[in-house]
Amino acid sequence: MFVKQRMTTSPFTVTPDQSIPDALSVMTERGVRHLPVVEGRRVVGVISRNDIAAASPSKATTLSAQEATYLISKLKVGKVMSTPPVVISPDALLEEAAVILRDGKIEMLPVVEGDELIGVITESDILDSFIDLLGFRDHGTRLTIEAKDEPGGLSKLTGITAAHQANIQHLAVHRGNLDTSVVVVGLNTRNTEAIEADLAAAGMKILARRVNLD
Repeated sequence: MFVKQRMTTSPFTVTPDQSIPDALSVMTERGVRHLPVVEGRRVVGVISRNDIAAASPSKATTLSAQEATYLISKLKVGKVMSTPPVVISPDALLEEAAVILRDGKIEMLPVVEGDELIGVITESDILDSFIDLLGFRDHGTRLTIEAKDEPGGLSKLTGITAAHQANIQHLAVHRGNLDTSVVVVGLNTRNTEAIEADLAAAGMKILARRVNLD
């Protein structure tokens, strides 16, 4: 899956010469915590609520509330934003975006094509993709199976589901240890008793079963 398939297009933005209250207003009205900072369509930085909090007068300051508010009102986005921005291409793999977000301890990446901002990808987008890939909300049955980690093991599993005319809608494999793997299979049917019996007979263990009716 690619970034362009999960990104939010036409993101909300601010410019470097806008005030911090302007940026906070956009974040509050739009329900976001981060904004790309642009000059034209070129991304020059990213500003977050954390950036603003770090630049705000400390609660221990001797400034009055009125003085602190005045200082913040005069502060420009360009003085507070994180720069240079970490960006990603729309053709990058979603896993690449996840690694950049995780390793960089950031929550949003501007998506750029050439020098132009075309979207953003966030931690929430990655989590939604993970849920979709595993079919957690899809109609049917989701089986979590422990199987021997050996050549032909996956073919055996798919052969059993095919013999029962069950279509695999989602499939994920996690290598648990040297001998076994955990396989998550999303099937398009709620009636999996016979499938489960055949899987067990083939040496596979059903660890969990989830049925979605909607």
